[in-house]
Amino acid sequence: MVRFRPNVAALMVKPEGQLLICERWTIPGAWQFPQGGVDDGESLEEALFREVREEVGLSPKHYEVLGCRSGYRYLYPEPVRVKKMRKHGCQGQEQTYYHCLLKAGAPEVDVNQRPREFGAYRWIQPEEFDLDWLPEFKRDVYREVMMDFFGVAL
Repeated sequence: MVRFRPNVAALMVKPEGQLLICERWTIPGAWQFPQGGVDDGESLEEALFREVREEVGLSPKHYEVLGCRSGYRYLYPEPVRVKKMRKHGCQGQEQTYYHCLLKAGAPEVDVNQRPREFGAYRWIQPEEFDLDWLPEFKRDVYREVMMDFFGVAL
């Protein structure tokens, strides 16, 4: 039986519609949304608030959760799967995506949080997202997410 690690991701948008993407600190050119695993005893929403605070420095008072969808799954590629099986006992992730609206007066995103996950960030229009920024095994999930939340076909 395949085990999926629970994971949350934030689709942070400005009122004008721009979407936050962040570049991996250790992989230049790899852009993604703030996201991370759900800790034991933590609700999905608690994990969202923690991950967003840890990765981009925004607290829940800085954004409104507009909605969420779950059930997005992917399997890790074989070398990663072996490593993750040792660490988390899972062969992939099941993600819940949260559509979040940045509030007026929110501070600038800060990717210099510790431990450092990202080295840079940008605000883009959803249709500007490029699947080439992702590893192959995550692309189908991002295609679904972008269609489901923004009506954008990648």
